[in-house]
Amino acid sequence: MTVREAYRGPAIEVQDLHKSFADVEVLGGIDLRVDQGSVVCVIGPSGSGKSTLLRCVNLLERPTSGRILVEGLEVTDPATDVAAVRARVGMVFQQFNLFPHLSVLENLTVAQQRVKHRDRDTAVAVARAQLDKVGLLARVDAAPAQLSGGEQQRVAIARALAMDPDMMLFDEPTSALDPELVGDVLAVMRDLATAGTTMLVVTHEIGFAREVATKVVFMDGGVVVEEGAASDVLSNPRNVRTQAFLSKVL
Repeated sequence: MTVREAYRGPAIEVQDLHKSFADVEVLGGIDLRVDQGSVVCVIGPSGSGKSTLLRCVNLLERPTSGRILVEGLEVTDPATDVAAVRARVGMVFQQFNLFPHLSVLENLTVAQQRVKHRDRDTAVAVARAQLDKVGLLARVDAAPAQLSGGEQQRVAIARALAMDPDMMLFDEPTSALDPELVGDVLAVMRDLATAGTTMLVVTHEIGFAREVATKVVFMDGGVVVEEGAASDVLSNPRNVRTQAFLSKVL
């Protein structure tokens, strides 16, 4: 039995997380739990620290203080192998971050071969399977510039999934898309949620959060103001700050 198969605790635990840039505190003591197989959507106004929280979980930003555990492993411990942690946590950004000089297929195979040490045939088979899941198998030979924004984001999701992560982080994956392209990306994410993929999603898509989230977390001013079931937070928020935010976006 592997460590991954044996572990039954939370996928992600954030404990009293603080993050400052110079004299500006962006995160002021965050506590958050993401259970395995759950979908946690983080909402809130711009500048509330949502993206910084996500980047700390994947150690793209080093926390100022506090602890982050991924599947029981304290990733904030300086002795932790950061590369090994990132291999277990897929991340999709606002911008697609595809390699412009590589084809769609090559975008999905290069990390598999270099990080996972898969042979070319295996990497291609995995890439094609993931592209099929996001409806883009017919575009394997296209360059990123030949794709729409929505297609590029779906390729980015497929690329993350090709690395066989234990969980997925999404940082406002639809914010850079034209409105008519948002639906296809959200459909892929709905499919992942239905399949039981553990997901931590920073989003402004309230309808998506209402539909698929196991838990909704509202952040403002670098702290968690309110959290709970999607139906409770989005339909009957208790905190006046949550109420004010939702009154503007719904």
